[in-house]
Amino acid sequence: MDDAAARDIEGVEGLVEHYDAVVLGAGISGLVSASVLIAQGCERILLADEYGHVGGNHIDWSSGGYTFDIGSLIFQDDSPLLAHFPELLPRYVPIDPSWARLNPQRKVTAYPISPRDDVLAAGVWVVISIMVSVIYARLFQRRMQNARDFARYWIGAYLLHRTGLESYMKRFYGVPAEQIDIELARKRMLWISENASLRALVARWRKPSRSAPTNRQLARPKEGFSVLYAAAVERLSANGVTFRLSARLEGIEHAGQGLRVRFGDNTVNARRVISTIPLERAAALCGINSGGPDLETITLLSLYFSFSGERGFRESVLYNFSHEGAWKRLTVYSDFYGPANDREYFAVEVIADHIGHSAADAEADFREHVRKNGLFDGDLKLEGSQILANAYPIYRNGAAARAAALVDSLRKFGVESFGRQGAFNYQPTARVSTHEAEAALGAKLSPP
Repeated sequence: MDDAAARDIEGVEGLVEHYDAVVLGAGISGLVSASVLIAQGCERILLADEYGHVGGNHIDWSSGGYTFDIGSLIFQDDSPLLAHFPELLPRYVPIDPSWARLNPQRKVTAYPISPRDDVLAAGVWVVISIMVSVIYARLFQRRMQNARDFARYWIGAYLLHRTGLESYMKRFYGVPAEQIDIELARKRMLWISENASLRALVARWRKPSRSAPTNRQLARPKEGFSVLYAAAVERLSANGVTFRLSARLEGIEHAGQGLRVRFGDNTVNARRVISTIPLERAAALCGINSGGPDLETITLLSLYFSFSGERGFRESVLYNFSHEGAWKRLTVYSDFYGPANDREYFAVEVIADHIGHSAADAEADFREHVRKNGLFDGDLKLEGSQILANAYPIYRNGAAARAAALVDSLRKFGVESFGRQGAFNYQPTARVSTHEAEAALGAKLSPP
């Protein structure tokens, strides 16, 4: 920063602190942003979050010897996140996860699609129906306007329903697939066009891939995410980053050649403000009106169970592709960390809007559904539950354009906004979050 700019900022009445940059949000995007800014020469950085912890939506919950997570997050030992925080690697737990899905025929089978169970073992008339459906879609349903159109074009309406993919899409996106923006479908559902056409299904059945992954799968420490991200906090703190958690943000405004960030108890000034917090929250802090419908986000309800008995599946992660049951995914954490109190334990994800935001209703629905499908035979006990707002974006038609306009308005105001929350951009892994934060700040990308 030049001397004139520094004088402008330091002359602001009521100034208590000055930073080269303020980063809002202490999730993956925020932590990586602070690391990039240090590499770019920033000496004083404030990393603030309205949450009381580091890690954003990487949240765990512990009770009675069990530690659960909101969501199911698996890392890799070649993640670019480790280029910024190599101290994290020895804190992870190596795991060997497996994935499956419960299909509408009440069978636990391959995720996300099984050529054998979904097509070839279904009988000749089902195979013929699938082929006719695909041919019809390719000839008469070429115009794709939403996520359902996209999936139907590639695998046909019959297979889309038979596999349960359409039901799962609604559970994942939070709204019916026909209301989901086509651009998101093209970006996030490319695997359908690459792997789920009839030709690809037959090829996979005839010559299934058996190549082993080139990277090692990892999970957060058994004690929880706080132990993991403590290493990142230590590195950043040693390099000039000040952490302010449980911060009460009240506004962002111009101050000379920089920006002023108002908290509940003081004001700080900086030349740069990086935002990775929810997009509309950042816009409101800057006094920017979106001028349109609110951007919708998923509220995630997580149920935490312990269990003693026989499971009806072997895999660590099970997705609900059936046409019934509100839950969308369960993750068996005791497969990674071992049992506790001689019991297995797992978390179940439910879109809160699909069950009236009621943990009791979600539990009752889950118990009834798994009973019908023979998934658990024994003592199933609810240990607790959590609700998380702003878990990830709902890409209802038009939302992506509204989000892009808000990001541009913030940029013109002087705030750089990006990330899952900051750009209303669904990011499935820490790898993606890291690369996109680096790209947004003009950093040299970490090796993949």
